[in-house]
Amino acid sequence: MIEPVVDKESHGRALRRIEELWDAEPGSPEAQELDALATLVDAYERKQFPIAPPDPIAAIEARCEQLGWTRKQLEPLIGSRARVSEVLGRKRALTLPMIRKIHESMQIPAEVLIAHPPRSRGDPPPRRTFLPHPNHHGPRKFSAAYSAEQMNAARNQIASHSPHLFV
Repeated sequence: MIEPVVDKESHGRALRRIEELWDAEPGSPEAQELDALATLVDAYERKQFPIAPPDPIAAIEARCEQLGWTRKQLEPLIGSRARVSEVLGRKRALTLPMIRKIHESMQIPAEVLIAHPPRSRGDPPPRRTFLPHPNHHGPRKFSAAYSAEQMNAARNQIASHSPHLFV
């Protein structure tokens, strides 16, 4: 009897049964049971052990390896040799035009390319953007650096008072 795969124990039982059924004759009831169990195990494993998409740089490097490309072949897509080095060294982010060219030429899904690459231990913290100090109402006086969260809060506050600016 086929039972749902909902926990470690039922997963283990299903895997053992799949192993028993592995050489079933195609079209037989055993083959149908194998197919059903494999589907249940697959659904359980996708839920319990999701695979994160690759980071953009790792995807580019892997695809270059598959295609047999060197950094030279990336120059038309990314820019100069120095720019390619900066991007692959994670010192410069991919721009939208780069993402489009890479997606079209290398067939890497755009969703993978627009994802934020993971930071490594030696990476500097995210770049901070300068905004006018909240207590200052005059032009061009920048007194503090703000994080992205603070910038979004400031934008939301401005948008609530001046929605016509964000049409």
